[in-house]
Amino acid sequence: MSPLDFVVLLALISIVAGVLGSLVGLGGGVIVVPVLTLLFHVDIRLAIGASIISVIATSSGAAAAYVRERMTNLRAGMFLEIATTTGAVTGAYLTTVLPARFLFILFGVVLGYSAIAMYRKRKAAALLSVSNDRIANYFKLHGSYYDDAEKKEISYKVVGTKPGLALMFVAGMVSALLGIGSGALKVPAMDLAMHLPMKVSTATSNFMIGVTAAASAGVYFARGQIDPIIAAPVAAGVLGGSMMGAKVLGRIHSNKVRLLFVIVLAVIAIEMFQRGLL
Repeated sequence: MSPLDFVVLLALISIVAGVLGSLVGLGGGVIVVPVLTLLFHVDIRLAIGASIISVIATSSGAAAAYVRERMTNLRAGMFLEIATTTGAVTGAYLTTVLPARFLFILFGVVLGYSAIAMYRKRKAAALLSVSNDRIANYFKLHGSYYDDAEKKEISYKVVGTKPGLALMFVAGMVSALLGIGSGALKVPAMDLAMHLPMKVSTATSNFMIGVTAAASAGVYFARGQIDPIIAAPVAAGVLGGSMMGAKVLGRIHSNKVRLLFVIVLAVIAIEMFQRGLL
C-alpha cells in the first residue's frame, strides 16, 4: 500500500470512528486502535498515541455543538474532570509498569458488566426530581435540556457524586493505559451512578474526553509515540465524523442511544478479552 492510499483509507475509517464516537461519547479510539494494530499492523504504542489525538479531535468537533444545544452539563463535566485528569496522568506513567494482558482482561470484565447493567436499565423509571447529594447541591450540578426527539424540556437531578468521582479516576487511567477513550467508563458512571439522562451523559462525556486525553497526550508526545503521518489523517477524519454525529444525537431517542452504546460496549469487551487471552 502506498503512503497516499494509507492516508486516504485511514481518514475514511476515522470519519466512521468519529460519527460513532460522538454518538455514544466514547471517542474515536474505539475503532482507531483495532484498525491500526490489526489492519495496518502499526505498533500498539503508536496506535494509542494516534488514538489519543483522535479523542481530542472528537471532543473538539462534538463538544461545541452539544454545549450550544445545552445538552452538555458543564458544571458536572468540569467537576468530574478533576478526578479523570488525575487518573489520566497516573495511567500514562503506569503504561510501562502493568502487564498489558492483565489490563485487557480487567477492562473487558468492567465493560462487560457495564453493558449488562445499562441494558437492564433500558426501561428505567423517570429521572430524579429531588437530590439529597450534598456535593451535587452545593456545586449546583443539576440541569435541564431540550430534547428534539421528545419535543420537550427535560429536567434532572444529580446524585452519587462520590462513586462518580471514583469511577472517573479509573476512567482516566484506562484512557491513558489503553488509548480507547475514557468515555467507555464515563458514560456508565454518569448514567448508572449519577442518574444523568443518557443524552446528557453522552454529550458531557464528549466534552470531558478531550481534556482527559490532552492530559496524557503530552507524556506520549515526549516519548515520541505520536507519529504525525498516522495521527494527522486520524484527527482530520475523526473531527469531520464527530461533527456529523453531533447533528444526529439530538434527533434520536435516548433508548436508541443506550442500545447503540450497549452494543459498542459488548463488542469492545469481547475484543479486550481476545487481546488479553490470545
